[in-house]
Amino acid sequence: MLEPKVWQLTAGSAVLGLVLAAGAVALAGPWDSGQRKAERDWAAAQGRTGGAPHGAGRPRTPAPAPSAAGVLKELGAPAESLSASAGLPADLRKSLGPLLDSPDLGPAPAASVVDVATGKQLFGERADRPMTPASTIKIATAVAALSALGPDHRIPTTVVTAKGTTDDKHKSDKIDGSKTDEGDGGSGDGTAPKNPTAPKGDRGTAPDPKPGAEAPTVITLVGGGDATLDRDRLGTLARDTARALRDRGVHRVTLRFDVSLYSGAREHPIGPNDNIAPVTALMAGQGRLDDSAADSFGGPAPRSGDPAGDAADVFAAQLRERGLTVSRTPAKGTAPQNADRLAVTYSRPVSALVERMLTNSDNDIAESLVRQTAIERGRPASFAGAQQAVQAELTEQKLPVAGSLLRDGSGLNRHDRITTHLLTALLARAAHPDRPELRPVLTGLPVAGFSGTLQGRFTDADATTGSGLIRAKTGTLTGVNSLAGTVVGPGGRLLAFAFLAEKAPTPDTAQRALDHLSAELVS
Repeated sequence: MLEPKVWQLTAGSAVLGLVLAAGAVALAGPWDSGQRKAERDWAAAQGRTGGAPHGAGRPRTPAPAPSAAGVLKELGAPAESLSASAGLPADLRKSLGPLLDSPDLGPAPAASVVDVATGKQLFGERADRPMTPASTIKIATAVAALSALGPDHRIPTTVVTAKGTTDDKHKSDKIDGSKTDEGDGGSGDGTAPKNPTAPKGDRGTAPDPKPGAEAPTVITLVGGGDATLDRDRLGTLARDTARALRDRGVHRVTLRFDVSLYSGAREHPIGPNDNIAPVTALMAGQGRLDDSAADSFGGPAPRSGDPAGDAADVFAAQLRERGLTVSRTPAKGTAPQNADRLAVTYSRPVSALVERMLTNSDNDIAESLVRQTAIERGRPASFAGAQQAVQAELTEQKLPVAGSLLRDGSGLNRHDRITTHLLTALLARAAHPDRPELRPVLTGLPVAGFSGTLQGRFTDADATTGSGLIRAKTGTLTGVNSLAGTVVGPGGRLLAFAFLAEKAPTPDTAQRALDHLSAELVS
């Protein structure tokens, strides 16, 4: 038997160990969507693969985490036990049916509940009926992007120049420096234009250099479709560009900006809207005209009519701050094919972009990701090309896409159609042990009552049981409300659910009804 002093020393050591462990966890914070930012930043820093081919030689995808079925199998428990009732009502129709019939959900809502471990549908009501999904379509966007691009892919924004190209010689490169259809380009001093929706016309020019002075070298800022590019990263890009030019003995430049990666209409069919900027391959701060560009949670904000021109103006101002002379107001052009790369900045990995898109329901990231998917599959980076690419990607994975119509990646288009059957199939696929690259689809879902678009929900008495236990993507348009996600039900089973409602009388009551439906799966 240990002496009292030995017991005291042992207990003291244990307490000290717990304190040190807690301190290490705290230092690794803060937490974001169930994952410490320090952990995610460390993971994101491992290997920069943006713009790289996705064939042989790309970084090995992470090994799948042990699934519940695999663990129980090793312990000798039959896999069928995961499909037992495990405390769920014997007939979900008796518990969910009356809630689904609520007039707050409109005349004919659809529902699907699936056991993720087995893929078995536990409850379905009009599950194969295509309906307007609103932002729950972003689940399909996420699965398609992660599958086509891989979780490690990064989107580049580059600055290039052609060897020996000066402003005079560049006139033969078929670049129109006087007219552009990109909207109003701002003042060139890094500030946003006062009238963002005004027609562009002439972006203006600066006086030519005096005879005998250094002829400006033409450089091109090439948009790669990164919807998360901000002023800070543009500043880093400007620093690296200025350093590369000084190493070449260049001090005067003419700046062009290239947005040719995307094609088709820039405006979303919804028209000018505070929820989305014109869809272009180059933007900074998502074209926001207020200080919400610095807020990672985004939300509606006035948007520029010319996010590409504004980003180029900001970049020009940052080059001037670093000692370069920018001889003309930036104009739209196309980078020469024989260009040398001066500098590059990369987005965070697609896995992180998917998480941010889902947590915050970010429409700009969604439209960027479907265009990246289109490029990867050899389709035009347009609304039509993205629709074809996502449809093809999901079809190739043998997902139930029948009846679906994916007109955009964000869900703002009221002509989008999707089924609850497809939504639960997408979530189940993202949880499959053999598809670890899709896991950000689940980790990016907002947590009920805690994060993202679910932060202020699940507060009513009949839904509080779901707070902290449900992760789900929301969807809201006028008369349309949806909710799709996952919940760990009684017995530890992971369930995927999807509820779609049209012609709902009011959004607030519809959201409360959806919260109550999903919370019923917890009880």
